[in-house]
Amino acid sequence: MSLKKNSLTIKIWKYLALFSCIILIFLWLFQIAFMDDYYEWSKKRDLTETANRILKNYNDNDIESTLNLIAYEKGICIEIIRKGDSEFLSSSFNRGCMIGDKKNTRNYQIAFMESGLEKNNYTITNPNFKNKMLISGLKLDYQTYAFITTSLEPLDATTKILGIQLVYVTFIVLLLSCLVAYFISKKISAPIIELNQAANSISNGDYNFELHKKTDIAEIEELFKTLNQAKNELSKTEELRRDLMANVSHDLKTPLTMIKAYAEMTRDLNTNKEKQQQNLNIIIEETDRLTILVNDILELSKTQSTAYPLTKEETDLTKLIKQILKRYDILKEKENYQFIFQETDPIIVSIDKKRIEQVIYNLINNAINYTGNDNTIWINIIKNIDHIRIEIKDSGKGINKEDLPYIWDKYYKNEKKHKRNVIGTGLGLSIVKNILEEHKFPYGVISEKNKGTTFYFEIPRKKPI
Repeated sequence: MSLKKNSLTIKIWKYLALFSCIILIFLWLFQIAFMDDYYEWSKKRDLTETANRILKNYNDNDIESTLNLIAYEKGICIEIIRKGDSEFLSSSFNRGCMIGDKKNTRNYQIAFMESGLEKNNYTITNPNFKNKMLISGLKLDYQTYAFITTSLEPLDATTKILGIQLVYVTFIVLLLSCLVAYFISKKISAPIIELNQAANSISNGDYNFELHKKTDIAEIEELFKTLNQAKNELSKTEELRRDLMANVSHDLKTPLTMIKAYAEMTRDLNTNKEKQQQNLNIIIEETDRLTILVNDILELSKTQSTAYPLTKEETDLTKLIKQILKRYDILKEKENYQFIFQETDPIIVSIDKKRIEQVIYNLINNAINYTGNDNTIWINIIKNIDHIRIEIKDSGKGINKEDLPYIWDKYYKNEKKHKRNVIGTGLGLSIVKNILEEHKFPYGVISEKNKGTTFYFEIPRKKPI
């Protein structure tokens, strides 16, 4: 796998290496560069705490045990002088301690005792080890003094060992950071590379793939699922688009061919007025069919657009359905269709009147196209406590169970071979779906083979205030 300059693998390597370097820099600074400063600050703090403890406890009976314990804990040396003589001298736990070295410390002790000061600090250089020392003098009473001594520089081999260890630690940390970066980048970048390839395939119109990469990273796993869903939806949309183009082309081609043919016949049959009239009527009918198709396409586009918000108003549902049924009077006369609707009471609901009118109209058109030989369509209103249910039922052959989830798609057919509708354009159910979902009204279909199909939707009742 070739690595690009800005690839995820390189980025992870860089960031992890940078992070490791920052940590190592802090280690070097605090363990080597600032070691002496930190050690000196720590020892000065220890001297201050020790002085406070001595002032608090020097009159206790077990003061010597307390002083030895303090000296051991802090790694310092303590000497108590009473009436000019050394009364107590702690064990020398700290290398470089000058307590007891009368030759080098006596001058400072005498100077402090004669100064009359309650407390004073002296910084000197230990001639024995050449290390800087801090001596703190305390006046405990008029004839008792305490002197605390500590080294301000670490004299043991610890700092040298730390320096050597840090060299090895630096090398090991940088090596481990590179190895960890490699495995992390491999784990993360591999599924992302597959996602990128899948996205490129989708952009090129290729949907014949399945993402199978397994990963324990939740976000990438979710991205795999999302891209798979997007691919399936786009594949389905592409198939519907091809079907829509084929079906619309078919619906456009047929009336245009008929319009042209009958127009030519009308032109040629100048003497037969009756035949001319028939041809003109067919031309008008086919033009009306084209108009319906264009209107349905526009209506579908409108229901899918956010530029046309709902305009709800109080509407009598019973009156609305009766008005819609009047449009089918010509089918009652010419084709012997029966539309059975027995509701008489007014039912007031809050709806976008024009759009719900479109829903009912399209569902009735669908029932007309697929009802049985009895040419009967039932329109029922069922009143429930919390909603009104509208049902449009036909007596046709029914719909296969496996086809029910897809009937709301544009131009979906149980068979791919396109069949012209008796009325409508094949876009009606898709328009119904979009309008009802915009209203947030529940809807569905119930169908049994050879027992007809019932489409329904439910309008919630207004809650009493």
